[in-house]
Amino acid sequence: MGEVTYSRNNDEIECVRYERSKKTYLPHTHPNHLTIGYIEDGCVCITIDGESGIYSKGDEFRIMPNVLHEIKPVDDTPYSMMVMCIKTQAVIDDLNLKELQDTILEKPENIYLIEEMAKDSRVSPYHMIRKFKEAFGLTPHQFQIQCKVRKAQKLLESNESIPEVALEAGFCDQSHLDRCFQKIVGMTPSQYRKAIIKET
Repeated sequence: MGEVTYSRNNDEIECVRYERSKKTYLPHTHPNHLTIGYIEDGCVCITIDGESGIYSKGDEFRIMPNVLHEIKPVDDTPYSMMVMCIKTQAVIDDLNLKELQDTILEKPENIYLIEEMAKDSRVSPYHMIRKFKEAFGLTPHQFQIQCKVRKAQKLLESNESIPEVALEAGFCDQSHLDRCFQKIVGMTPSQYRKAIIKET
């Protein structure tokens, strides 16, 4: 099903190359990262903040931090594209929500109950969930799962075993990691590990 490779030689920029891929990515966000993409061949349907568009060979796209988006092939045909994720700082007006997001980003593996999040944000649980989703595109729980997967991605660059990565990233076990990882990244942890290009 085509090839996907990941490369990064610092914490500021990650490059992802899709070659004749049919991968679909369900709605997700990239907190504190600007995403810039270029379609090299074929077509993709990209939905950004509820607006869908078809991007063809030669087209570019840009997705700002914390904006909900999804990507899928058009008519199940393969596409090739290059994507850069560039670290940046999103501007959030609500400082309580920003602090909550930063807390989850910093330690996604920690158990952090909705009631605790609401207390730290100084609002009711219902209000906090609604405001968080408005600001970041995902509920706090969805965001925390996504952050756990992102942490697992970084850990997979080391020599730790996949069961060790699962526990360190805050998952119950490897099967829990596998399910969440495939849903967000579109491949298994072992496939992802093989797709990482080691920079020298």
